[in-house]
Amino acid sequence: MASWFESLERDLQSPLAVRRLGSGWFSGFFALLLSVTGLCLVMALRWPDWFATPELAALHQWGGLRPLVHALLIGGYGLALLSLLLRPRKAIGVTALIIALLATLLGGAEVQPSETHDWGVFFGVDFFAVNMVATGLMFAPIERLFPHRAQQRLFRQEWREDLFYYLISSMMVQFITFLALAPSGYINAVTTSLAGIRALVASQPWPLQFLEVVLLTDLVQYWFHRAFHRVPFLWGFHAVHHSAKAMDWLAGARMHFFEIIALRGVTSLPLLTFGFSPLVMQAYIGFVYIYSSLLHANLRGDFNRLGAIVATPRFHHWHHAIEDVAVDKNFAIHFPFLDRLFGTHHLPDGQWPGGYGVPEQVPQGYRAQFLYPFRRKQDAAL
Repeated sequence: MASWFESLERDLQSPLAVRRLGSGWFSGFFALLLSVTGLCLVMALRWPDWFATPELAALHQWGGLRPLVHALLIGGYGLALLSLLLRPRKAIGVTALIIALLATLLGGAEVQPSETHDWGVFFGVDFFAVNMVATGLMFAPIERLFPHRAQQRLFRQEWREDLFYYLISSMMVQFITFLALAPSGYINAVTTSLAGIRALVASQPWPLQFLEVVLLTDLVQYWFHRAFHRVPFLWGFHAVHHSAKAMDWLAGARMHFFEIIALRGVTSLPLLTFGFSPLVMQAYIGFVYIYSSLLHANLRGDFNRLGAIVATPRFHHWHHAIEDVAVDKNFAIHFPFLDRLFGTHHLPDGQWPGGYGVPEQVPQGYRAQFLYPFRRKQDAAL
């Protein structure tokens, strides 16, 4: 099994020179994408108590979902067979074919819900599939058309770790949300004096609430982000995010589990306390997923004028830069004026970082990176 995964990894990371049209690599890659997406949706339809995200209930009730699943699996089959015909290496095509077959055996597009014991815990594989496909189809082609670093491959050296981070944060969305929002009930119970403010906020037009949410969360995130850089113990968690040595739309997913919980809790508490509409908060979450991918994307364009108003990829790339001049700079997520106001702004005209990462040796692999903040503290104490 290990050797098979190694073969699949080598096949996916094939040099650009052999990924030409007609080589079978593109048909194999898209066969794998369609098959995995189809399998995730079939699992969510078959075991909704375990694998379906409640917020996506409208998707499950949509009449076009099952035809879509059927099309995904047919596309996965067809492209996998085409890849097997064209490509000397068979790992991608065979893997895609097996995944599509597994989805079909589970019921395919006609799958019916199976009774399961509802433990109140779910793993959002449908959320992962929809989020990954939507974001990937948005940014991967743009990065190929307008790359900042043209030589950087889609399947760069660290892509497996970042994809796994994406999977974990998507599948564990319920658990993360529960931990992040656990204090909110107590906070709201002891702040009944804010009922008038909550009513006033809730009565505002939707677009105004959304703008206020973006401004408020960016102010909170600025100081949260800055603390994770300045406090040594917290930096151990955040160093995992900064350990990526290449920047693309998937690199933003690399974030320690505990930091995700803390970040969501810190940003959600003021929104819940002041009574912003739940629909506005959901819209903001969707916006942040897209915007975070954009900031980390491998996209060229200096955007000097736009960058003075809102955060751009070049602005955030400097935050990840390895150069000493960029250390502890550009903490804002949306509005650079916060960094100018607090003296942490760095965006030289027309210049990009020479490299990314951190001076310390952050280990590779999800498990090692999960333990790194605690081991780092122990090592520092010796």
